[in-house]
Amino acid sequence: MSAIIRFDHVSKKYKLHADRPRAFTQLFVRAMQGQWRAPADEFWALRDLCFEIPKGQMVGIIGPNGSGKTTALKLMSNILRPTHGQVDVRATVAGLIGLGAGFHPDLTGRENVYLNGSLMGLSRREVERRFDDIVGFAEIGDFIDVQLRRYSTGMQVRLGFGVAVNVDAEIILADEVLAVGDEAFQRKCLDRIRQLRSEGRTVIFVSHDVATVELMCDRVLVLSSGRLVEDGPTAKAVQRYHILMAARHE
Repeated sequence: MSAIIRFDHVSKKYKLHADRPRAFTQLFVRAMQGQWRAPADEFWALRDLCFEIPKGQMVGIIGPNGSGKTTALKLMSNILRPTHGQVDVRATVAGLIGLGAGFHPDLTGRENVYLNGSLMGLSRREVERRFDDIVGFAEIGDFIDVQLRRYSTGMQVRLGFGVAVNVDAEIILADEVLAVGDEAFQRKCLDRIRQLRSEGRTVIFVSHDVATVELMCDRVLVLSSGRLVEDGPTAKAVQRYHILMAARHE
């Protein structure tokens, strides 16, 4: 089966400008010492990742905080580019990666639906056709015409998820979308993800909720310090994750 997502020796590096001078005196002292710029520390979020994901598979990505899970999703969605290696994504992508991704706090919920829909490739007419389904799924009610900055964290996540699951993208990326929201809404999200999977969509699911990953995913990738340490059936990968976490707390 041909891959719909392919990572070929992918690495991603960030430059962290630590201790940046904030006042003229600091800048003057640095200049006297010949340090015109603050030293740039390098942080490798991902190192040499290789894997392929076929169409229609539901894949979980788990690992400790800072292991590179969200960076991997951002590479899949073309928000980021790799420092080394090649990322091939051969389908349309929709996803919720980080709170309020693609949203503007000064726009209303309604305006943000149109903005986010356009970012995912929908025309205005297509957004209009799906608008009621999006708002109904998000359970926003009368707040749809209120500025997003007045929304609670849960409301923002619900609206973003409502847009993401109502487009025709072949790949759905979900990053901790179940971390916010009550139990009823979480069940609603899981049911919708199951429906997308039954339609043949490819779902990449990042979560610290290992029980949900075990319930939903066919396969799991385990990341640690930016490296892929396990890629296989869910039960085996989750066992490796538990061993990894136990070792970190010894």
